[in-house]
Amino acid sequence: MSRIAIVPNICTAANLLLGVVALANTLSHNYTMSIILIILAALMDRFDGMLARRYNAASAFGKEFDSLADMVSFGIAPAALMYSSVAGNWSLAGLVCFCIFTLCGGLRLARYNVSCTPSYFQGIPITVCGTALAIIVLLIPSHIVLLVASFILALAMISTLRIPKI
Repeated sequence: MSRIAIVPNICTAANLLLGVVALANTLSHNYTMSIILIILAALMDRFDGMLARRYNAASAFGKEFDSLADMVSFGIAPAALMYSSVAGNWSLAGLVCFCIFTLCGGLRLARYNVSCTPSYFQGIPITVCGTALAIIVLLIPSHIVLLVASFILALAMISTLRIPKI
């Protein structure tokens, strides 16, 4: 493997670590920093794919590593952020939505890893849904809206919508 082929995996590692630190910030109730870190993870996720294609460095390892990083940064971290922000009076509903969002994210990534659809995504990518959920936490303080949004985004990930790849 050439040195340049490692660069996409470094971006993926940064994505994963940003997701982990976003989780730590959520546990510390530092929601704004968690949201910023999730957005930065999305940028790293965008760069890893672009670099892998540009330098012909795509690999089975990179695809799997990317999915694992995405599960943390865009499945678990935003769902934990949502759950933490609605905990209290809505803790059971928040837990259910946390579980559904995380499960649908995992299903979405597994389907992507085994699909052979080079021109489109099936379902909305987890990166989009996880980043959107984090931004909704920041912009809309309503717990009910947040719970409904997390449920809709979860279903969007496992939908059969065809989204063109760009």
